[in-house]
Amino acid sequence: MKLISYLKSGETKLGAIVKHKLVALKSINENLPDNIIEFLKLGENVIDATEQQLAKIEDNALSVIAVDDYTLLAPVPHPTSCRDGYAFRQHVASARKNRGVEMIKEFDQYPIFYFTNHNAIQGPGEIYCMPDHFQQLDFELEIAIVIGKEGRNIKAKDADAYIAGFTIMNDLSARKLQMEEMLLNLGPAKGKDFSTVIGPWLVTPNELKAFQVPAKQGHIGNNYDLSMKCWVNDKLVSQGNVKDMDWTFAEIIERCSYGVTIYPGDVIGSGTVGTGCFLELNGTGKLNDPNYAAQWLQANDIVKMAIDGLGILENTIKAEATDWSILAQKK
Repeated sequence: MKLISYLKSGETKLGAIVKHKLVALKSINENLPDNIIEFLKLGENVIDATEQQLAKIEDNALSVIAVDDYTLLAPVPHPTSCRDGYAFRQHVASARKNRGVEMIKEFDQYPIFYFTNHNAIQGPGEIYCMPDHFQQLDFELEIAIVIGKEGRNIKAKDADAYIAGFTIMNDLSARKLQMEEMLLNLGPAKGKDFSTVIGPWLVTPNELKAFQVPAKQGHIGNNYDLSMKCWVNDKLVSQGNVKDMDWTFAEIIERCSYGVTIYPGDVIGSGTVGTGCFLELNGTGKLNDPNYAAQWLQANDIVKMAIDGLGILENTIKAEATDWSILAQKK
């Protein structure tokens, strides 16, 4: 099942993609909510029944009218929280090598994450950025999960059952802001909190069973063989695979839920795949060629991300009509 949130006549609605068309969930059950978090809270029996109803449309056993003239939102427009992990060893190792430092041994001890601004979640479409954001504006190619049920102190062996679905994530990053604030050993904050993009829809785990592969040696939980790609202005700039995650989402959930309750609608990102951002690509380019021309996102750039089974997430970077800079206010 591919769940989407969309805007129709000024109201947020909940639907699903069936045969490449949008079907409103209320058209198959008028008692279903139009809020995806409230839908997830109804539990597995209702979610499974909804999926079965949608399958009847696929089999032509149920006829419904497709929705038209709508605006696609993030699948979870207002998450209860948003965490981002650090699951791909290749990205961490490359970024550290580019800075002339050795791989940090703590990476292999346990998964880590940071909290980002869950009120700055956006979906497909235009992303407006301030002048300081354009000082080394970066994409980050990731996969994310959405939690489907409440839990606390969840063991990794049980954690996959808490995943409602998967989506593409672009953790946009203002590197100048990020690097300056992290000199104080706190953050990232302003370098990250202006936009995190997810979409185009939320894909339930059963749709990815055919892609399932074993976790890496010494790790616990489901993993998936899903190609990941990013284009900027139709030029392929990054490619990787979800199966390269060292820490699984199950292990990340275990750490997130230790002594803490996680809730339906919580979003958790994987962290950047290897080669999945300009910061890493520029660093590697400079390491190999001192004359390498660094690249960053610019106004009107089109960023397109694709992950097998999860669709295509496309955004256009736009500049706010202002010259206001907080970097210029430094004492």
